Amino acid sequence: MNDYIAFCGLNCETCDARIATVHNDDALREKVAALWSELNGVKITKDMINCVGCRIDGVKTPYCESLCPIRQCALERKVKTCGNCNENKTCEKLGALLKNNSDAYRNLKG
Repeated sequence: MNDYIAFCGLNCETCDARIATVHNDDALREKVAALWSELNGVKITKDMINCVGCRIDGVKTPYCESLCPIRQCALERKVKTCGNCNENKTCEKLGALLKNNSDAYRNLKG
């Protein structure tokens, strides 16, 4: 499996936070911070937009590093991705994400 597929199946290679990090693009960081602040109802600054990928060693956004319940669960269970977890079909955390993202579901199956 591609190392840039997150535990949940999202593709980190297409994430604007990762793209901004890889290209050191502060304008994109500002754009992502503003969008994520609006979507989540919390203040997110451009300085928080640094991430190389969920399953890649290196910097992560504060959410991805320690707040994402899916990532924390997968790390605890020591699975490569949620696709390798016996409970993925009944997992409420994963199910909430997958019901709105068919690409993530396909990535976990692939």
